[in-house]
Amino acid sequence: MTALRDYASLVRFSHSIFALPFALSGAWLAARGVPAPRILALVLVAAVAARTAAMAFNRLVDARIDARNPRTSMREIPTGKVSPRAARALVILSAAVFLAASWLLNPLAGWLSLPVLGVLFAYSYMKRIHWSAHLVLGLALAIAPLGAYIAVRGAVEPDVWPVVWLALAVLTWVAGFDLIYACQDAGFDRESGLCSIPARFGIARALEVSILLHALTMAALAAVGLSAGLGWIWWVAVALAGLLLCYEHWIVRPDDLSRVDLAFFTLNGWVGVGLFLGLLLDTLMAGKAG
Repeated sequence: MTALRDYASLVRFSHSIFALPFALSGAWLAARGVPAPRILALVLVAAVAARTAAMAFNRLVDARIDARNPRTSMREIPTGKVSPRAARALVILSAAVFLAASWLLNPLAGWLSLPVLGVLFAYSYMKRIHWSAHLVLGLALAIAPLGAYIAVRGAVEPDVWPVVWLALAVLTWVAGFDLIYACQDAGFDRESGLCSIPARFGIARALEVSILLHALTMAALAAVGLSAGLGWIWWVAVALAGLLLCYEHWIVRPDDLSRVDLAFFTLNGWVGVGLFLGLLLDTLMAGKAG
């Protein structure tokens, strides 16, 4: 059990709550309601496997950096709780499960699975190259609703636009909250030659960029509702998400980063879950009305 807990902690399994609701939302929009059970199960397997592979790969690549950073020095690989060999095995196994699930869904999903893994793994190196790494992380999670759409449809069709807008919302939302999280390591990143917006432009400017990104998130969520013809329940969910994001920016300030964990983990977890529940209830109500 201890080893299992270490592996779950290594990949932050509980953080699947960031991507999973949007993968499900993409599937719901593609199916215009509840997807077929087989498709839904494979979407869940693919989403969890892809995220596990990406997270384990990131921890493996960043192990030496994590060991030098006081905030991350107690992670599983630096402390020896999980060996590099075991982490590599987890990456390979999870990637194989993702590839298999993708091919079981349909040929297009299968062919796109390798490029998707390429994007997920590329993020781990971006912090060494350019301060736009936050946007690449956003792109990695934005693939989830688009992948779920393809999983359900097996093709890209003219009604894909609500899912495209949802992917844009995920990209800007994730990049925005990752900026807040990265503020904790601004000094370490600068001293270590790592690239991030807080390290390059300062914490105050990074928080301003985060606000702008989350404003774009709200605009994209509005576009989802308009393009998909969603009803009032969706709009209530969007309004509540907006309030959570506003609160997130209110509690994190350049001179006070003490509540970053509350903003990053708790509030953003509720944003994703709340939006999916809003979409789910809205489509169920529309189905009953129809």
